[in-house]
Amino acid sequence: MCGRFTLNQTAATLAQAFELEAVPDLTAQYNVAPTQMVATVVQKSESDKRQFQQLRWGLIPSWAKDPGIGAKLINARAETVAEKPSFRSAFKHRRCLVLADGFYEWHQKQGKKQPFYFRLQNGQPFAFAGLWEKWQSPEGEEINSCTILTTAANEVLQPIHDRMPVILAQEDYNLWLDPQQQKPEVLQPLLRSYPAAAMSSYAVSTLVNKPQHNTPECILPISENNP
Repeated sequence: MCGRFTLNQTAATLAQAFELEAVPDLTAQYNVAPTQMVATVVQKSESDKRQFQQLRWGLIPSWAKDPGIGAKLINARAETVAEKPSFRSAFKHRRCLVLADGFYEWHQKQGKKQPFYFRLQNGQPFAFAGLWEKWQSPEGEEINSCTILTTAANEVLQPIHDRMPVILAQEDYNLWLDPQQQKPEVLQPLLRSYPAAAMSSYAVSTLVNKPQHNTPECILPISENNP
């Protein structure tokens, strides 16, 4: 699964990496948690350009009676996303890029959970494969929310967890965002494990266990946290 991630990049870097005309200045996020607002890229029609959009993490299906269900739908399994009632409509019509530059996973050993931080070897930002949805309450309140897709872990993740978020290849962004493309047989091959050779990981402090901790210390290797 993917339950925490980071995004600490300048607006200019994100605009260039994801071919966006404009990106607002963002506060550095070292510990993004479910139900928080996250940076995404959407394309709402074939003729539209890519748009930067803030979405709430935790997808709320359009048919949901209340938004609380979103906290349980922060991830969607790539293998079944096309059939699940909570996700199948968004999978066809509302796919997005969720922007990040690293994520956390926990390894349980001897009753303790040790957090690890994962990122690309080159330190560049990347995009999780995401879905987004619009929900409206009977009173007219509107919430735009999203979920992150997961797949089988690669060799870097396997010692820690059997799942990992889907990191899209840059050359697949256009196809994933294309609102006209709805065929699972075309989209499913994009939802593969990211090459392990392009990733790195290391243990970090348990500071990250609490969402209120949002500081650079969250991503420091243990040796630097505890010299």
